[in-house]
Amino acid sequence: MSGRSINSVFYAETYHPIQAGSIDGTDTAPHDNAVYRALLCSSAGLYDPFGDPKAIGDPYCTIFVGRLSHLTTEDTLRKAMSKYGKVKNLRLVRHIVTGASRGYGFVEFETEREMRRAYKDAHHSYIDDSEVIVDYNRQQLMPGWIPRRLGGGLGGRKESGQLRFGGRERPFRAPLQTIPYDDLKRLGIPPPPEGRYMSHYEVPSPPRRKRSSRDKEESSHRRSSIDKEERKHRSSSVEAEESYNIRSYRVKEEHYSERHSVEKEERRYKDSSMDRSERSHRRISPERGGYHHNRSSLDREEHYEKRSPVDMEEPSHKKLRNREERTHKRSSRDRDEGSRKRHKHGSSDKRRREDV
Repeated sequence: MSGRSINSVFYAETYHPIQAGSIDGTDTAPHDNAVYRALLCSSAGLYDPFGDPKAIGDPYCTIFVGRLSHLTTEDTLRKAMSKYGKVKNLRLVRHIVTGASRGYGFVEFETEREMRRAYKDAHHSYIDDSEVIVDYNRQQLMPGWIPRRLGGGLGGRKESGQLRFGGRERPFRAPLQTIPYDDLKRLGIPPPPEGRYMSHYEVPSPPRRKRSSRDKEESSHRRSSIDKEERKHRSSSVEAEESYNIRSYRVKEEHYSERHSVEKEERRYKDSSMDRSERSHRRISPERGGYHHNRSSLDREEHYEKRSPVDMEEPSHKKLRNREERTHKRSSRDRDEGSRKRHKHGSSDKRRREDV
């Protein structure tokens, strides 16, 4: 017991009046008259949980709502529970003589999923400024159930002193003493569990519907049909994806072939134009086209390598140089001619003087 936390709890799966009156589920004798009365009703079989004609509907889709305000009506309760699912049936328990609300009711939903949602989320919610508690329909789903009016039930207020344990609101504590297995077995009281205990804040799961062999077959058939549809859908999607990939690959291939053919045409056109230009350059004579048009690229390179630094000057500088050389030659030629003329005139003047 020392290794087990004091905050560990467990919940009752079957109802026994003596165990419900114990804080840890290990009592072997009733501690008050109400528990004794519930034990007599249980052992004598005086209570029939399915004998209430007003308890109609599917118990696996029904929740119990307790601690309601006495001012709460059916419309208010329906509106509050409609947040968790579609309400199929609702019964607010009233006094048989006065018609006043007894402070609890039963709400049936369309599906079990909606019931479990309300069981989880509506617990400790507020309706008409009153904090309510929510539990599953233990009257029809918990074996050995004895209601509160016969000394059984679960929960209770501290003021009354008649607390009942094992339910959602007040679970059993971890055993505080040595468990008397022999006495519990003799009295038919279920012993505390030996496995893992829960935390007080964990939500106990309500019982699930027991399926018959026919229901199992139907569910398996439904599941197999769903699996077949999923496989068919998956295969169709895979085939569609493969066909899409094939189409995209073909489109890419066609686009690549077209692009390749266009590039090939462009290269052919460029080659042909280059051949035409080379042939036209070859046909031009050296007199019309100049010496450099008939030379090959290698000859051009050799020619440019053999050229002097003067030839490699810019054309404008070359022209200017040629012009300067021409003017210089012309001026020297003019000077020579002038000196010659002066020499002739001088010689003719001497002869005239001699003749005179």
